[in-house]
Amino acid sequence: MPPDFYGKLAKHLDDLPGGFPPTPNGVELRILKRLFSEDEARLALCTGMIPEEAGVVAKRAGLTPQEAGKRLEEMAAKGLLFSIVREGRPTLYMAAQYVIGIWEYHLNDLDQELIQDMNEYIPYLFTPETWTKGPQLRTIPVERSLAPGQAIMPHEQARELVKDQKKFLVAPCICRREHEMIGEGCDKPRESCLVFGWGADYYLRNGLGREIDLVETLDILTLAEEAGLVLQPSNAERIVNICTCCGCCCQVLKSFKRHPAPARIVSSSYRAVFDPEACVSCGVCLDRCQMDALEMSGEEIVFNPERCIGCGLCVTTCPSGALSLERKPQEEQREIPRNMYEAGKRLARARGKLGPVKETFLGLKSKVDRLRAGR
Repeated sequence: MPPDFYGKLAKHLDDLPGGFPPTPNGVELRILKRLFSEDEARLALCTGMIPEEAGVVAKRAGLTPQEAGKRLEEMAAKGLLFSIVREGRPTLYMAAQYVIGIWEYHLNDLDQELIQDMNEYIPYLFTPETWTKGPQLRTIPVERSLAPGQAIMPHEQARELVKDQKKFLVAPCICRREHEMIGEGCDKPRESCLVFGWGADYYLRNGLGREIDLVETLDILTLAEEAGLVLQPSNAERIVNICTCCGCCCQVLKSFKRHPAPARIVSSSYRAVFDPEACVSCGVCLDRCQMDALEMSGEEIVFNPERCIGCGLCVTTCPSGALSLERKPQEEQREIPRNMYEAGKRLARARGKLGPVKETFLGLKSKVDRLRAGR
């Protein structure tokens, strides 16, 4: 019997923190067969979480460094691997998680069949149990939703998070694009998701977005707030991206929305407070809330705190001041990982996959620290 490289690749991806869980009907294998040739699947098995030169991967794959380098570069350009290009030094290659990663890297070559398979696979990827223990994204409040002088940490402020970056890129939202392609899109801004650092380099090389400066980045955050988009940065104090999400298209928010109590799943330090006595029942908040936490009952607005994810969108347009944002009690707040290495470890542990990947985390952190230092 010939080797099952797609089955092995599925297991390889599932052992990464983001996961690629098996399904009863094998839709995950259909996805891999759409994206990877058999030779590409075989070579992907030789990459891991530590960025490595082509020569290192070549030894595992039984290829010459030249052949491995050519094929790895082709796979990185197709969104099947992640690459780090260094001026005057060899390019580094590493495995990409399926989400957030390979799926998003196929922004420009979506088709109806891949979208259909992905929508079938979503319920297996975003389970409430896993997300609660190890979320890949968190929700932070939009800037104007917080009262002047209200205590807020730097990692909870979108503008402070982006000011800490050196390279900026804006990309179209893959969720709104895929929904538009199947006739279920909305009128929210298409080009509004932000990527930073090495991720921005990779997106730019692959034509997935355009480089912008800090001023335009801040303008996009303002636009997102005006358009009623939830800010979801990566789940770490030092971020690599900020997704700007709507409840009708974003697969993460749609998964939250299907849950009876999204407040129990989301990683957010805030929640809305509703004063029914001050409410004038204008209904403006109904469209702003992406989780249906606010509803019209007869002639009055009713607030369900169990559905609130603390984004603050309802607060910024409430004309009567009936809505405000408060910090959750400490025991209800999720601890935010310091960086993406720590976030990955937590997610792997939550999925029961820490064993297959734990030995790589220290090596990965050491390697990336050296890269950041220019060594």
